[in-house]
Amino acid sequence: MPPAAKVLTVSESVHAGTRDDRSGAAVADLLAAHGFEVVECRVVPDGVAPVAAALREMAAGFAGLLVSSGGTGFSPTDLTPEATIEVVDRLAPGLAEAMRAASPLGRLSRGVAGTLGRCLVLNLPGSPSGATESLEAVIDAVPHALELLAGGRPH
Repeated sequence: MPPAAKVLTVSESVHAGTRDDRSGAAVADLLAAHGFEVVECRVVPDGVAPVAAALREMAAGFAGLLVSSGGTGFSPTDLTPEATIEVVDRLAPGLAEAMRAASPLGRLSRGVAGTLGRCLVLNLPGSPSGATESLEAVIDAVPHALELLAGGRPH
């Protein structure tokens, strides 16, 4: 059975229907190309409350990868990392650091990574290229992380 993944796009304009969700689609395509089964895609507006609520709802009873795209920059409305920190059980700073190191503009991402129950949560930038570059930087480690979160002892 392939590992499961969910994609949360954080964007005012996509949520309002004035822009297409290109980053969420690019992330879902990349996940599928790496053997993940994308079981849910959702869009919420920027802000701590909507992002935190969506992360909690999407993680409830779910074991797998939960990636968000958007809201990781310096705009006053970019609050995805704050929402993620509010809900995760443990941070995974090595994954966030690897994603930031993937490209020169990655250094401007404030995204975090962590665990929420049996989910691995990754904050990706909102641009399609930034999101896919960041995910590519860590996707090789994700199956192992998910196995550990599920209680496996693959060592």
